[in-house]
Amino acid sequence: MESDTLDVARLAAMDSREATRLLQRVRAATLAGRRPTVVPRKDIGESWRRALSSGLDPDGGRHAGILSAAEVERRRRHSPLTDVLPVLRDALVSVADAAQHIMVVSDAEGRVLWREGHASVLRLADTLGFEVGADWSEPAVGTNGVGTPLVTRRPVQVFSAEHFVSAHHTWTCAGAPVVDPRDGRLIGVVDVSGPLATMHPATLSFVTSVTRLAAAELRAQHLRALERLRAVAAPVLCRVGGRALAVDANGWVAAVTGMPPRDRLALPAAPPTGRVWLPSLGMCTVEPLPGGRLVQAVDGAGGAPAAGALRVVLDLSRPRHRSVTVSGDAGSWTQELSPRHAELLFVLALHREGRSAAQLAQDIFEDPTRTVTVRAEMSRLRRRLAEVLAHRPYRFGEGVRVEVIRPDRAADLLPRSSSPAVRAARERQA
Repeated sequence: MESDTLDVARLAAMDSREATRLLQRVRAATLAGRRPTVVPRKDIGESWRRALSSGLDPDGGRHAGILSAAEVERRRRHSPLTDVLPVLRDALVSVADAAQHIMVVSDAEGRVLWREGHASVLRLADTLGFEVGADWSEPAVGTNGVGTPLVTRRPVQVFSAEHFVSAHHTWTCAGAPVVDPRDGRLIGVVDVSGPLATMHPATLSFVTSVTRLAAAELRAQHLRALERLRAVAAPVLCRVGGRALAVDANGWVAAVTGMPPRDRLALPAAPPTGRVWLPSLGMCTVEPLPGGRLVQAVDGAGGAPAAGALRVVLDLSRPRHRSVTVSGDAGSWTQELSPRHAELLFVLALHREGRSAAQLAQDIFEDPTRTVTVRAEMSRLRRRLAEVLAHRPYRFGEGVRVEVIRPDRAADLLPRSSSPAVRAARERQA
């Protein structure tokens, strides 16, 4: 008999106690290795499998130590979400309070940095360890509205016994990830949580809309910073000869002279002051500017090395840090990678013959129709790695030597990735 698949609207239409009992039966069958008559939603089922493979106790859960007040404050100061906290508060806190919810904001590691809302719900959250400084990543507490969006990079609503840990079954939550538009980094999750009876299917859409407002505010702040850099750089560029650009810390171009305009210049993670080889310009000099850097091409010093001399090292040995290094006769260049770009480069390293957009969509999302997303991500990658990546199909260029450094443990290979290609690689390595 073919199993039904649950959805949030169906759950919301049911009595909360009836829905909880149904989900508990589904969870019990799944955790016991049986096929339930009703199939959990895809994000939930995949999260359960990750939690089981990590050895997390579904009837306990291990809460990591709470961060000290000083460490929480340090993370707040360094979080880009600090700049958009007023947007989040204005949009969410009053609504959450009226609906007997709380708003929770975490960093990219799942640590709770801010928590505001209905006083009685805050007290309930304390009993679950859902407090400032706590670790609510999936490895720590299983399926939840903070940790699961960090893994999937998509908004996720978790209702009652969809939580992996049984102590959380009286709770409902909806969380959406926030990506910094300046560099594509996942910087945290905004979550709205409350007691089971307060569950509503529209909560996730509301939270997702607010995170988009926050991202838009970050983008507006970035544009204002580029305007300030442009004002500083304009007289400097008038004095220099040849090809030069004023860029911010993430390589976004504020002003340019001696070459066609461009949006962004690929920079090493920590570009030094002085001479450095950049793939798109060749040998350059880098000097500090208020709010950015002045990059001048050293014309006549030689451009990028010949393709045959290029070597690419994709370093995935550290679970939370991914990088790519391009080396050639003129020097080397290292760039930190987002989880998605690391996945794409890993798949291309496995398939040197190349992959179409549909094949990459299947490899990454298990959905060959998501070609628009793949093409957008590959376009961003090729702007940074144009000298080593070709397209039609997407692949590493002819003559480029590619090395992948994997972690010692198979489970540590892009551990937050749910990509079918990455899962298969873990299984082969195990």
